[in-house]
Amino acid sequence: MTRWTPRHDGGRPSGKHCSHTWTADPTPLSTTCLPCSERGRAPSDLLLCLTCGHVGCSDSSPGAHATAHFDTSGHPAARTLAAGHAWAWCYEDEVYLDPLDGHQPPAAPRPAESVWDYPRPPALQEDDRLVRVECAGQVVAETRSAIRVLETSHPPTFYIPAQDVRTELLVPAVSGRTWCEWKGAARYWDVVIGDDVRPRAAWSYPRPEPDYTALTDFFAFYPSRMDRCTVAGEDVTPQEGDFYGGWITAEVQGPFKGAPNTQLW
Repeated sequence: MTRWTPRHDGGRPSGKHCSHTWTADPTPLSTTCLPCSERGRAPSDLLLCLTCGHVGCSDSSPGAHATAHFDTSGHPAARTLAAGHAWAWCYEDEVYLDPLDGHQPPAAPRPAESVWDYPRPPALQEDDRLVRVECAGQVVAETRSAIRVLETSHPPTFYIPAQDVRTELLVPAVSGRTWCEWKGAARYWDVVIGDDVRPRAAWSYPRPEPDYTALTDFFAFYPSRMDRCTVAGEDVTPQEGDFYGGWITAEVQGPFKGAPNTQLW
């Protein structure tokens, strides 16, 4: 269990004070801020209530739902769920808390999520896990700034910002474009590494529709056409079929569109 203590403040000789004693590692009740997800928003940071496990967005997001949870519940402290960070905030005493003796809180387990709970039109969700795409012995893309697109019946697709993609390995595909009723016109890319050519292995939305402009300058990859795709070190299972490019990880539950006889789902 993680023990939390007020952060030292050199400007106060007596240090900051917190009236609470925290030894807690609650299980998150959700994988994201649910009010933001319902509105199709991507929260910039998530906070985990140390009392009940509620997950809400921080004050840097428009909803500030973690603060709203404190206002309604009175639960005084929450910790960040951002990868690589370890701090908490006491709303009641307005102090930062750090893990005692440098102990790192456990990575938040990801509760199961059903693709049938995903919305339509799709929602965009920032994901700070390490996402990696490998092909022909090369790392084609690697990021902690992916965006997941969540749509009813589909496993998530991961979009990776251009600055984290080796775009010199992408060549415009000859076979044209497709149209998504939500996101707009998709452009396809071959992944070319020496003599190894993976046709239409990636796609992007150069000029997405207004609700999806966050995907501008992002690329998505078909895991079935790459040698390996991972999320936080976990190998991805590709979505069935040759059209959709969903990434299936342990927490994502189906059944999934893409298998035979699912075209009308």
